[in-house]
Amino acid sequence: MEWEKVAIQKMDIQELEEVLSIETSSSLTPWSKNMFIKEMRNHFAHCFVIRNEEPPRQPVIGFICFRNMTDESELLNICVHPHYRQLGIGKKLMEYYIDFSSRVGIKTFYLEVHSSNQSAIHLYQRFSYQSSGMRKKFYQGKFDALLMMKKV
Repeated sequence: MEWEKVAIQKMDIQELEEVLSIETSSSLTPWSKNMFIKEMRNHFAHCFVIRNEEPPRQPVIGFICFRNMTDESELLNICVHPHYRQLGIGKKLMEYYIDFSSRVGIKTFYLEVHSSNQSAIHLYQRFSYQSSGMRKKFYQGKFDALLMMKKV
């Protein structure tokens, strides 16, 4: 599969079962269907899926959700199907997110990530995110979240 030939499209309600399957197989604190629906309806939020462009219609292999307000953005959720990790899919989603947000005037980007998720932290650092703090016991009341930010 050639990863240059991927399509990133606005998340559709009909894709939620695929998205939830990826989310629940990947996250310690997975979003519920209602959480995705709430973000999809939020005026400031943007949710996108990624799939291979090759016909016929391919399954969702990842997604990203974020909010943009004035000149700030917060990355809320990004996930790649376990079978498609380490292939550049997360990088493609981040490139799309930063390009999309930069075109509407975003100057500061925020996110939080599980402090032990080294592959995600490395990905964010590749996009010039820097550590800006820690939220103790943020995930499930047990695990710390590393706060990161990027200024352009």
